[in-house]
Amino acid sequence: MLRTLLVSVSAGLVLAACAHTLPLGGDVSPINTANMSETVKVLASDEFMGRAPGTEGETKTVDYLIKRFAALGLEPGGRDGKWTDPVTLKHSVVTEVRTLNVRYGDLTIPIEQGRDIEISSANPRPTIAVKNAPVVFVGFGVTAPEREWDDFGDMDLTGKVALFLVNDPDFGVAEDDPVSGVFGGRRMTYYGRWAYKFEEAARRGAVAALVIHETKAAGYGWNVASSSPGENYAVAGKGAKAASVDLQGWLHEDMAKQWLAQAGYDLDVLRTAARQRDFKAIQLGDLRFNADLALSVETAESQNVLGKITGKARPNETVMLSGHWDAYGIGAPDAQGRVVRPGANDDALGLAGIMEIARNLKAGPLLDRTVVFAAWTGEESGLLGSEAYAQDPIYPLETTVANLTLDILQTAGPARDVIQVGEGQSDLEELMAETAAGQGRTVSPEGLPENGLFYRADHFSLARRGVPVLLIMGIAGGPDLVDGGREAGNAWVKGYTDNRYHNQYDAWDPEWDLRGAAQDVELFLDMTRDLANSQIWPDLKETSEFKALRDASATARIVD
Repeated sequence: MLRTLLVSVSAGLVLAACAHTLPLGGDVSPINTANMSETVKVLASDEFMGRAPGTEGETKTVDYLIKRFAALGLEPGGRDGKWTDPVTLKHSVVTEVRTLNVRYGDLTIPIEQGRDIEISSANPRPTIAVKNAPVVFVGFGVTAPEREWDDFGDMDLTGKVALFLVNDPDFGVAEDDPVSGVFGGRRMTYYGRWAYKFEEAARRGAVAALVIHETKAAGYGWNVASSSPGENYAVAGKGAKAASVDLQGWLHEDMAKQWLAQAGYDLDVLRTAARQRDFKAIQLGDLRFNADLALSVETAESQNVLGKITGKARPNETVMLSGHWDAYGIGAPDAQGRVVRPGANDDALGLAGIMEIARNLKAGPLLDRTVVFAAWTGEESGLLGSEAYAQDPIYPLETTVANLTLDILQTAGPARDVIQVGEGQSDLEELMAETAAGQGRTVSPEGLPENGLFYRADHFSLARRGVPVLLIMGIAGGPDLVDGGREAGNAWVKGYTDNRYHNQYDAWDPEWDLRGAAQDVELFLDMTRDLANSQIWPDLKETSEFKALRDASATARIVD
């Protein structure tokens, strides 16, 4: 069946090569929306089983991507002339909950997985038991000397459960609040991400870390946070790996309120207190957490897929374009009985855009620098494929000029602007504005900066190591659509995140209007050409958390 699909798609793509889209200026676009739609139609079909790592769906996906990359004329971009680069993952699933509760004196509060908590382990082993562990409310859990902020003080977390608030201390405060702007205002910093909070808890010896879920502060509902209860993937790679807590996850806000009330606290009062510089972590009386969980543990060998176009003048300097191939696999039946979570927009459509960029670059003159096209595994499990690559890169990060990532594109038609994610990071932002102006468009800041999308896509694995990056992600805020303006753009974002994000409804739709997606793909195409035919090394801005890392490798780059 897969072979039949590939033949039919190849035929469709050849026929579609005559079709083009019209951008705002009226010129014919080099980005072929029919090609993009056909690519998504295949990758999001039931045959690919939701593209979960380590499954038959992965085998079909990787085979398809290799065939497509080869048909586009790319060279293998992995090690030793291969198309793939292995990513060894430890996959664990909680199979039995023997004990899961908190106790306070004689009172026991039972906790139900999926309803009250989403808990899993990045330290996979057959049994994980936590007995009578004290619970410590750590506020936002931030240690930021550069902002004169420390939520922990002298609190020893060894053997304890760290209970965090989501997002940053200045999220949602009034403009005249003393903490306003200390952490970037509405824009989430890395301190607001659950990944940072789990890492900080592990550094301090905690046995478990739980983040209290709040829809607005998290940027998504409990249905998303609890979509894969008990399941976890971790990279078992060659590079250095940070320590992990035994148990980590989300705690439903209602359950958190019960815990705190039992210990004599009010969540709203504690949230306000945690926004003060003098806040310090609080042990919640005699509240004790208990868990006894059985897990199934397996080692899964997954694959990143990489292709490249070798540069003619400076082949050792690399421009990288990327997206992720994985989605959420098979889930519980929805109202229509569907079990496949197809990941059509997230991120089959992004990969379709990457392929269109590759097609255009291969059709033009050879570029001076090498361009690498990466399709990552394990993004939905915690940016694992890109993290494995960043731990052990094929192309040195010091001489990686930039990473441009496509992850979710809007499907509501042409827009007057492009949404910038993560303002204040690198010189790529000025190049983006210049390139957009050439399209007759402007750059708008992300409309939902509190969601921290800069830290939630694969480019971040490279960004945190100092590589200049740009992300286009359609859910960063509503674009100014030609038909309907910003209001219509915001409505599209809300409709997608509320109804399709990470579930069975993220399916291919023949009614998509991909002209806006094509504008964004063409923007990255033009930027790639400019970067690959120049000797420019984009710098990180003073406001970037990672500037010092890039500066430390400056001698590896030639600047003319």
